[in-house]
Amino acid sequence: MNNQEYKVRNAKPEEFKEIGNLMVGVYSQLQGFPKPSEQPDYYKMLANIGELTKNPGTELLVAVSSDNEIAGGVVFFSDMRYYGSGGIATKEQNAAGFRLLAVSHSAQGKGIGKLLTEECIRKAKEANLHQVIIHSTKAMQIAWKMYENLGFKRSEDLDFMQGELPVFGFRLPLQ
Repeated sequence: MNNQEYKVRNAKPEEFKEIGNLMVGVYSQLQGFPKPSEQPDYYKMLANIGELTKNPGTELLVAVSSDNEIAGGVVFFSDMRYYGSGGIATKEQNAAGFRLLAVSHSAQGKGIGKLLTEECIRKAKEANLHQVIIHSTKAMQIAWKMYENLGFKRSEDLDFMQGELPVFGFRLPLQ
């Protein structure tokens, strides 16, 4: 399979629960990432991922196969006030961001993460924003490498600690 068989669109409310379950499943299996028992509020937020779309400029994007199977999802923020991370990211102006990118185990390695990321970049450009901001952790090395290959650069001013977990910021200038 290649990503030509997948399309990215806004998630439908009836899909929110399935996407939340997918995200909980993916994040809870990451080596070196906090488990649900260590960060229950984080996992509650993942499970209820659709709630984030109640904020202005916040979209839950989903990659679906030609037979409408959900392969992955990500939350896109065209207004950083609602980004919801630690550190200074929520104060950034003329910026978009995305968080909580997850690809189902069965679809990993098929370019779904890149497809979702490219759609977030496209949306930021379409909104005439100057940069895209994201965060990653050491547990997300595959995503980290993909982000760097797409032009994201480490931006230490965006780093913060989530409990005991160091979270690393990245920027992609669009101008």
